[in-house]
Amino acid sequence: MIEYRNLRIALLGGGAVGAQVARILLEQGEELADRVGAGLELIGIAVRDVNAPRSVDLPQELFTTDAESLILGADVVIELIGGIEPARSYILQAITSGADVVTANKALLAAHGPELFAAADQVGAQLNYEAAVAGAIPIVRPLRDSLAGDTVKRILGIVNGTTNFILDRMDQAGDSLQEALDTATTLGYAEADPTADIEGYDAAQKAALLARLAFHTDVPLESVYREGITGITREQIESARKAGYVVKLLAICERLTDAATGQEGVSARVYPALVSRGHPLAAVHGGNNAVFVEAEAAGPLMFYGAGAGGVQTASAVLGDLVSLARRHVVGGPGFAAAANADLPVRDIGQVITRYAVTLEVNDEPGVLATIARVFSNHHVSLALVEQSTNVRAVLVDGGDGPELAPSTATLVIGTHEATEAALAATVRDLAAHSVVTTVASVLRVEGA
Repeated sequence: MIEYRNLRIALLGGGAVGAQVARILLEQGEELADRVGAGLELIGIAVRDVNAPRSVDLPQELFTTDAESLILGADVVIELIGGIEPARSYILQAITSGADVVTANKALLAAHGPELFAAADQVGAQLNYEAAVAGAIPIVRPLRDSLAGDTVKRILGIVNGTTNFILDRMDQAGDSLQEALDTATTLGYAEADPTADIEGYDAAQKAALLARLAFHTDVPLESVYREGITGITREQIESARKAGYVVKLLAICERLTDAATGQEGVSARVYPALVSRGHPLAAVHGGNNAVFVEAEAAGPLMFYGAGAGGVQTASAVLGDLVSLARRHVVGGPGFAAAANADLPVRDIGQVITRYAVTLEVNDEPGVLATIARVFSNHHVSLALVEQSTNVRAVLVDGGDGPELAPSTATLVIGTHEATEAALAATVRDLAAHSVVTTVASVLRVEGA
């Protein structure tokens, strides 16, 4: 048996994930070598400050600020510095110098994925990114490899642990959004600036990557419809609970067929939605992630686990590393998930979904019929209407003595499926109607 030389591994970034990757490479090197068929030699760790404190005790001589020289001597480059630049330039340098690349950089792949994949394809290099979507959960390889012979119809994913922790806390403990966010920050689930998480940007980046894998089509980040959770109230959570639902921030990737032309397209979107408590995604608690895949032949599949964390994400990175290292030993060119289907990305208005709308209306004869006509005008049919009456406080008009102001009613209306455009137009007309005092809540219903 011919003994293969050691493979040289360059690590860019020594943060929480990078430090764990380095530790496991050093501590479990022999075991990993047995799986690969060659030794894995960590030749250096590129960081901004070689003297900065580390969460893991690592040999000081491994650290360098010269990332470019480190890349030139590597067989595999692991990029864990995040952001767009200099990560993009480093990955392109690695690919053109003949190295394979492992990255966990979802923001970079969502913004520049086609460029990077094309560069890797051109020279026969491999670019792996399991850790960029849902942390430790193996979802990239199943979509790229295991389901390559199937047709993925739809993906529903809880892909952001921070927002899932917040919404779960609101549901389980009755916290307000701010209270739940404060707890998430204290426990380390939320960053000091949680904007990327709670506004849905992080989930949108992952949705773009999942859509590319599932539908073999490049989906630009700007084409991913996005809403965050900042508008979710304790009252909405409680109302959902009473109706048998839970609120989750979902990344949804879906094949759509145009009813008029029969042409197939795709949709990628992120928003908070009502999920039936009987659906598997409703049981995803805390900071965990889950991806529910609906495939034509395989049927429904669910992938569940930790969506973040240094050790957990390091597991996904090392899985990619072992895969790439084995390719070096066995031989053969790199390959990328095909993105040549070139399906059009549909506007959110063409998506078929359902709404749950909560209105405050004047409690007077004929209001329900008036509201029903607004829905009918937009060809949206009603599935459920629940009404409760609320009496306002006594008012004094200064002339004729005290009077009771007109009472109001709360209507909770569930719709049948309709286009997003029709449903959105219905809500706009309701908000402007004289019998409606407030549109208290609008949430989509998914996963039923």
